[in-house]
Amino acid sequence: MQALGFLTPSPQTLSIKGFRPLDGFLGCRFPSFNPTKTLKFQGSRKRSGELGLLKRRREDSVCVANSNSLLEIEKSVEENGLGGSDKEAYDGIVIGSGIGGLVAATQLAAKGGRVLVLEKYVIPGGSSGFYQRDGFTFDVGSSVMFGFSDKGNLNLITQALAAVGCEMQVIPDPTTVHFHLPDDLSVRVHREYNDFIAELTNRFPHEKEGIHKFYSECWKVFNALNSLELKSLEEPIYLYGQFFKKPLECLTLAYYLPQNAGEIARNFIKDPKLLSFIDAECFIVSTVNALQTPMINASVVLCDRHFGGINYPVGGVGGIAKTLAKGLVAKGSKILYKANVTTIILEDGKAVGVRLSDGREFFSKAIISNATRWDTFGKLLKPVDVPKEEKDFQKLYVKAPSFLSIHMGIKADVLPKDTDCHHFVLEDDWARLEEPYGSIFVSIPTVLDASLAPKGHHILHIFTTSGIEDWQELSLKDYEAKKERVADKIISRLEKKLFPGLKKCIVFKEVGTPKTNRRFLARDSGTYGPMPRGIPKGLLGMPFNTTAIDGLYCVGDSCFPGQGVIAVAFSGFMCAHRAAADIGLEEKSPIMDAAHLGLLRWLRTLA
Repeated sequence: MQALGFLTPSPQTLSIKGFRPLDGFLGCRFPSFNPTKTLKFQGSRKRSGELGLLKRRREDSVCVANSNSLLEIEKSVEENGLGGSDKEAYDGIVIGSGIGGLVAATQLAAKGGRVLVLEKYVIPGGSSGFYQRDGFTFDVGSSVMFGFSDKGNLNLITQALAAVGCEMQVIPDPTTVHFHLPDDLSVRVHREYNDFIAELTNRFPHEKEGIHKFYSECWKVFNALNSLELKSLEEPIYLYGQFFKKPLECLTLAYYLPQNAGEIARNFIKDPKLLSFIDAECFIVSTVNALQTPMINASVVLCDRHFGGINYPVGGVGGIAKTLAKGLVAKGSKILYKANVTTIILEDGKAVGVRLSDGREFFSKAIISNATRWDTFGKLLKPVDVPKEEKDFQKLYVKAPSFLSIHMGIKADVLPKDTDCHHFVLEDDWARLEEPYGSIFVSIPTVLDASLAPKGHHILHIFTTSGIEDWQELSLKDYEAKKERVADKIISRLEKKLFPGLKKCIVFKEVGTPKTNRRFLARDSGTYGPMPRGIPKGLLGMPFNTTAIDGLYCVGDSCFPGQGVIAVAFSGFMCAHRAAADIGLEEKSPIMDAAHLGLLRWLRTLA
């Protein structure tokens, strides 16, 4: 770790005991919580070679994330009478505690609202959750964390934590990702922008001008967005206020809104291999190629990795959701686990409450669904209640594939010295980029935070795209055998390309499939989110947070601006602002609302 220039922290995290594997990386029985030590997210100034602390204090209050905080939250909920149906109306009910849902909940609570979060599982986080096995702490989903910087307006995780009086320690990642691509193309995306551009132009010297021009276009978009206070684009008082303050920036974003990264790249770059590299860059963002990736989405990721940087939270990604949940309760709101919402209750066409699988009912002024739109409108509402605009959305977008995930504990000596934290592998054929099992993404978070694994060991978290149809109609025996067979092929590829001797160094392995994701993340078909059917008009067709059902809002990756941690956090900020205006916690103009929302609906028809 000295080669990377960081001190390696040793935090104490929540220990979840009693897991017994049933199915993949989240296959377990409900754990019994066994409180251990306390982790306090605070510290000192960032110094060279030390942890970066993102400091945000509200009246000098600091949220302390205790390892038993989840147990405390559940107790506080039960003690406040939520053992049965609750006739008390909340300001907001949030279905699901993914990052988008928790950001919406905490933002609404910070505005003075009383919020109830209902989570089907026993811990918060969804795809940004965690689990523990044999001394290893695994991130359920991605370990590439955006939004954790201490500057600009796109540091949305930092802002979300600060809104409820919380802060977290982070470790700067010097390399966002190391690409290993066909024709032995190796490119490191360095934290320092000039270092990355120098490496890329060294690989493609004949495209130096095109490289600078394309990424400069990305910076135009990023700088415009990063200069604005980020609230709901559906709230006209805010939006037009921003326009009068910064008209050039708003017009810049409006210009790029209907455009995709691939078409802009082709204005400046001609080399097919370099265009394929940009496809790979965008695939990490959106699971589609650059021609299908909205320019705004691509620009945020391709620039923020250099502006704010990738920063890994000490103790693992699961700490984000745990800390937000703790802060939410500290604000006087509530979170209830093992709460499986099966129905959104409508009265006279308005969403007024939810019903759980055990019959309990809870009521609220606003219902916010952090489920996918397919789950929200296909399962939580009756078919007769599904509005036309949702049917139109599904004409433009389909469910993206899910993932096969392999979580492994390995002996540390198998990794070469100075191994990067994140790797993207596509060995032989560019055409396989979007195919199931074609490309492989690898995270090794213990390169940054050694406390996640026993001494002398590392974590490998391996992703590759996979559709649920590939795992259906199998007997349990055949299903388990196929998991091992597919995982072995993936591991063999990594052993050949990156880590010779990898198989002999595996001390723990668990494989999750799209069925695992569907079961434990409650996502239809285990989908990663929406994917355009064809070439979209940028973000023009993506729905915002409001729906055609009064009182019902959506938040998360199937809303504007789409997939990824920073995107769903942005969705959470927007949703909370719009909902707060509707229930009287923010300023509102009914006349302006009617005209503005009508305009947005019309614009989506152009997609």
